[in-house]
Amino acid sequence: MVEHVYRQTTSAALVSAVLVATDDLRVAEAVDAFGGTAVMTDPDHATGTDRLAEVAAFLEGDLVVNVQGDEPLITGQAIDAAVEPCLRRPDELISTLRKKIEDPTDLDTPSVVKVVVDRDGYAFYFSRSPIPFVRPGEDRPVSWRHLGLYVYRRPFLLMVAGLAQTPIERAEGLEQLRILEHGIRILTVETTVETIGVDTPEDLARVQRLVRG
Repeated sequence: MVEHVYRQTTSAALVSAVLVATDDLRVAEAVDAFGGTAVMTDPDHATGTDRLAEVAAFLEGDLVVNVQGDEPLITGQAIDAAVEPCLRRPDELISTLRKKIEDPTDLDTPSVVKVVVDRDGYAFYFSRSPIPFVRPGEDRPVSWRHLGLYVYRRPFLLMVAGLAQTPIERAEGLEQLRILEHGIRILTVETTVETIGVDTPEDLARVQRLVRG
């Protein structure tokens, strides 16, 4: 899976280099075996953001893209869509991806993270619960799922990693809530790319069905 995500990431036109940050020697050896570049990190990081920041501290680029290794269906096109607004608008500190929820069962699946956005595409809130609540008799607005990809301005990433974890972040187990709890906006970009974060055996089975057609 790591090799597949790596190769999908290298297909992005707006990404100049791809590194795999890991604290697991087995992962690093697997990456080396297929010709990728792995960077060993501190095993005591609380979140992936902290791990990414350790590597980013030694990079020189302005933007750092975090593609999570459990997103085997991510595409270069989707990565470029998230990067593009940060290249075009230097005031954007962070961007991510969202996709319309087509399967109603996803709303009640905790491993599918939901996001509610404003009219400009900035996130109000992320949750593992179905959001927003819809009163009886009211039409449900478009429901969005969050895709596990972030584009950070490098100085901003280093700042976020230095912040303490926040209560709602801990409650939901979603590190992006740390950013919202500190009053910082997260831009979300709509994509039609079908991705599934592999967090459970059921998720893996869904990915395998999609790949096999």
